Amino acid sequence: MNKVTLITGSSRGIGAATALRLAKDGFDVCVNYIKDKKAANKVAAQINSLGCKAIAVQADVSKEEDVIRLFKTIDEKLGTLHTLVNNAGILFKQMRVEDMTAERINKILTTNITGYFLCSKEAIKRMSVKYGGNGGTIINVSSAASRLGAAGEYVDYAASKGAIDTLTIGLASEVAAEGIRVNCVRPAFIYTQMHSDGGEPGRVDRIKANIPLQRGGQVEEVAAAIAWLASDESSYSTGAFIDVSGGK
Repeated sequence: MNKVTLITGSSRGIGAATALRLAKDGFDVCVNYIKDKKAANKVAAQINSLGCKAIAVQADVSKEEDVIRLFKTIDEKLGTLHTLVNNAGILFKQMRVEDMTAERINKILTTNITGYFLCSKEAIKRMSVKYGGNGGTIINVSSAASRLGAAGEYVDYAASKGAIDTLTIGLASEVAAEGIRVNCVRPAFIYTQMHSDGGEPGRVDRIKANIPLQRGGQVEEVAAAIAWLASDESSYSTGAFIDVSGGK
């Protein structure tokens, strides 16, 4: 029987690449999306063609009622959850802090932080031996921005990812004795559509000369790091961080 994974925000970018990689590793996958049903269904179809089971489920992970429905759907259609990849996140147009509104800041924090907490909460209820589960793994997708700060661009986004780093450390200790490992991947300078959301589609090419490896990263490289943390090969790692950021 295949292990079951939920990857939030997996209709595009790092999430979609991770969904395909984990399917190749023998996982059944819940492809979560918020708006783009067509893209999510395409990812699910690709997974099904690999011989694994996939469902696409719409849910806004910043909303508790959506998260509860998402996990109940997984219970009913895929079975017992083994791996949660907290990946869904947003950023807005590049901006200095003095120009940010409370609405923008709160939207970033609610989606990028609250969503991870809510999904982790539901995953723990299913994975923890305390609740009769068989253990599992939670992998948080943070960002090197949590260390670098994203000055002049996305300090609010960077701050939200700093919170995810702290969540990883605290939660890893909290549930370690309950059969759950919690780890984190911190990508940066990856070629994804998210840079268009920030108003600069060519951002990676602009700054790649300042990256030690002298290039931007590919979504498959991030997915490979996540896949290792989802595998039994990382069985003695919890509270750990893998930076996929070209040396920055």
